[in-house]
Amino acid sequence: MKKSLLLALTLAVGGIANGHSAETNAKTVLDANHVAVGDPPMVGAVLLEYSQTASGLTGPALTRYDLSTGSYVESQDADGIHTSDGFDGRIPWQQDSSLAYTPQLGGDRPQQAVDTAYLNANLWWRADRGGAKVLYIGRETTDGQVLDHLSISPKGGKPFDAWFDTRTHLLFQIKCEQQFFHVTETYLDYRREAGVMLAHKVVYDPGLGDDGIETSVLTKAIFGAAKPLSEYALPSAAPSGALIIDGAASTTVPFRLLNNHIYFQAMVDGKGPFTFILDTGGHTLLSPRLVQAVGLKAVGKGVTSGAGDGHGTSGFVHFDEIEIGNLRLRDQIGFATDIYDRSIEGIDVDGMVGFELIRRMVTTIDYGRNTITFTNPKMFKPSYAVGVPVPFVFYDHLPYVAGSVAGLSAHFDIDTGSRSQIDFTSPFVQAHDLRARFPQGVSAVVGWGVGGPSRSFVVRLASLYLGSVKVTDIAAGLSEAKGGAFSDPSFDGNIGSGLLKQFIVTFDYTHQIIYLRRIIPKPPDVGTFDRSGLWINAEAGGLTVTDVAQGSAGEVAGLEVGDLITSIDGKTAIAEQLSDARRLFRDMPAGTKVVLAIRRGTTTKIFSLILRNQI
Repeated sequence: MKKSLLLALTLAVGGIANGHSAETNAKTVLDANHVAVGDPPMVGAVLLEYSQTASGLTGPALTRYDLSTGSYVESQDADGIHTSDGFDGRIPWQQDSSLAYTPQLGGDRPQQAVDTAYLNANLWWRADRGGAKVLYIGRETTDGQVLDHLSISPKGGKPFDAWFDTRTHLLFQIKCEQQFFHVTETYLDYRREAGVMLAHKVVYDPGLGDDGIETSVLTKAIFGAAKPLSEYALPSAAPSGALIIDGAASTTVPFRLLNNHIYFQAMVDGKGPFTFILDTGGHTLLSPRLVQAVGLKAVGKGVTSGAGDGHGTSGFVHFDEIEIGNLRLRDQIGFATDIYDRSIEGIDVDGMVGFELIRRMVTTIDYGRNTITFTNPKMFKPSYAVGVPVPFVFYDHLPYVAGSVAGLSAHFDIDTGSRSQIDFTSPFVQAHDLRARFPQGVSAVVGWGVGGPSRSFVVRLASLYLGSVKVTDIAAGLSEAKGGAFSDPSFDGNIGSGLLKQFIVTFDYTHQIIYLRRIIPKPPDVGTFDRSGLWINAEAGGLTVTDVAQGSAGEVAGLEVGDLITSIDGKTAIAEQLSDARRLFRDMPAGTKVVLAIRRGTTTKIFSLILRNQI
């Protein structure tokens, strides 16, 4: 599960009204912009102080950067919530709301950092345009404003588009792609500070509607001497806030695997127990029911997005302690939001732990014994017995692993919150024409999370590699997403528990290594895929059919979207058995007859569902 990007702040340029050249090109636009802006009073560093409104909260935001290289540190504070990020020219990094510092070398994060530094230093003013490819696209009119449009491709960065007001030569707007967000930054209210024109209002819009818009108002600009680039480097402080009581090296708790999701019991601020999910693709989430039961207070309103094409909203909530066995996660900020509706999982899901916890504790998931072991990183001693090491880098909060499939190099996110084996992103599918390479398959709903259902064309793969580890016989989804995480071109596939459950998996976020140890014999349901063609969710009185795959056993049997399954093989269908029903449809052999009692409208009929392979 992924949230809205932090605001990327930049020195906004302004100037005076000038006539435009008869022959407008990139050089004339940028030269005019340079003249209009003027040069800072000294070559050094600048500190910009803002009042920022984001996610329903308002507080100070600071941007400090080097005028020559563009290296930077940005921070935001509001209602006790602090985040920051930076780039020293080598390693981009971020500090999340749990105050953990993490390098960002996966996905498009390095490119984003290069672009921000490029803009900070106004490298496009240089004769060589700072090594960027700069093209003049043309003159355009937007809401009566005449603009010169440039396309910028910084060396090592990501292409973006910039529009300059032809009357004032001010930078008016930038549009770029960040992860799967279509970002627009608009620069307004220019005023002079220390001889330089700066935009005093910056509006950041990731394309998620009004709740996702962030507005920053400049309150002070201070130009000073240059600082060492180490001032912008990743801080070395280890994350705090998690411990194992009595100083023990580790603690182990049991879990239930439902719908290929990992569930365990936890206490929050001494109350509970509550049902939590462990999700390497997610953050600390607390459901409204839990927030109310514990007496916590949510503030603000942020935007959440994930596998589906849509998005949701969340608030921020401080908690004193989450207790998992002998583990304590203390004094942190979580997101107050609906996690999974009971209809999707068949049980009430009260909370989620993910990056914030695993960043602090080496986490071992034994899918064979259904246990999770949390180990103090200082006491963790890796060995061959732990498993084969697979190095990774971070893409936002996710492990980002190099691998390959069908002779193609690829990078995979590791996401225990996904029930699938692997879902390839729609840009990767299109770039390599995977539908043509793997024509035998079925279009089906394969998951349901933040943003709603996710659909893929599911095929059978012989193998893929995670680092040096070969995995065989895989049901793989070729995503059909047009929005959400699976439309992100910056990674190629998402590995879920459906694949990981054939291993004992150890996550060492401190050293950025995942250890994979095979479970022998392989669990019998690894590599299987639904044989019914039905996506079912729980509902009062039974299990409702929300999707029927074309040509599937369900379609042949005559089942329809909206049908309510009231019994399976004579046993009453109830919400708590949703996972069992899905597993039965997935793991029973092709040719198995399943008798369903179906309520359609006011009548109930009996249907015979003959399971069949879809891939």
